[in-house]
Amino acid sequence: MTLQINEILKKVEENISSALSTDCTPEWKSLAFGKLDSAISDSHLEPLIQPTVELIQAGGKRWRPLFLVLCALTKAENPELSENERNSITSNAFHLAPLVEFIHTASLIHDDIEDSSDSRRGKPAAYITYGTDTAINAGSWLYFEAFTIIDSMNCSQELKNRLYSAALMEVRRLHLGQAMDIAWHRSKDCIPSVNEYLAMVKGKTGTLSSLAAKTGCIAAGYSETEASQAALYASEIGAGFQIIDDVINLTSGNPGKLRGDDIVEGKKSLPVLLFAQKEPEKFKTLSQYFIQAQNEGIKSPAVEKAIALLETSGCIQEAKNRGISLINSGTDSLLELFGKEKQSSAQIKELFTRMIPA
Repeated sequence: MTLQINEILKKVEENISSALSTDCTPEWKSLAFGKLDSAISDSHLEPLIQPTVELIQAGGKRWRPLFLVLCALTKAENPELSENERNSITSNAFHLAPLVEFIHTASLIHDDIEDSSDSRRGKPAAYITYGTDTAINAGSWLYFEAFTIIDSMNCSQELKNRLYSAALMEVRRLHLGQAMDIAWHRSKDCIPSVNEYLAMVKGKTGTLSSLAAKTGCIAAGYSETEASQAALYASEIGAGFQIIDDVINLTSGNPGKLRGDDIVEGKKSLPVLLFAQKEPEKFKTLSQYFIQAQNEGIKSPAVEKAIALLETSGCIQEAKNRGISLINSGTDSLLELFGKEKQSSAQIKELFTRMIPA
């Protein structure tokens, strides 16, 4: 019997919760740290656990771990597989779901520090609550703690090695994309090309989608070629949602943030880069609004003036269209790869179609 999306999501949430450390059991401490000195008490672990667990428990869409499971389940639908093989694929996929959510959460903790964001998921950002030093350390620890999910799998060492290699590659690519983004919004004079921007978001955001797809495929027994192809299509989907997220920042405003705070941060989002191409004679005016907004803060009148320029030029709508196109093309390519006739393939399409804003 094929699981429905809400049933899969419920099981994903259960696995994430069970993988969290809230009571520091001896088994968890051994997996996370090995043999600890007797002088180390549970209170010494709290600066690592509290900021990370709090953010994970605050919620989130969980679409990345859900996507991971769905990618694996497309393989489990193959009729030539035995019941035991299908059950093994399903079990491995749900076990691995926390891996991508932990890495995503670690990136959010660091992102909020790098962007000086005040809040995340309706609460103060971790660095505000716990201090920048504690937040940096806890976020870094969570990147590595995520790999204990692979350590605890009941599978061959060969499969574990494939999973380690894939995940570590995506984490390195994530940091490359973030490095590009930071460098660009720190430099007022740097105007990257649209292609450079797309390469950046495929790294900064797309890698988490790639990680989900490739992990699910590897766990299910897809070939390396098939897993890599799925990861490539998934990175397009992730990039598309980042573009839409940038558009939302300039329209309705992202949840927990104020409309136009990307302008205050000096971010070179796709609407801005399209404006530079389309309206080069007006770009100096837009740049002046950016500088004024950065100097005066989110309440500066320059924020709305900059948004108005981008809106009237049509660049915000054009960026949104490009984002939707990337999501649709990436999703359609996954359907071709996995098989359109499969229920899990249809659920992947449904998942991403529902996430596209009107």
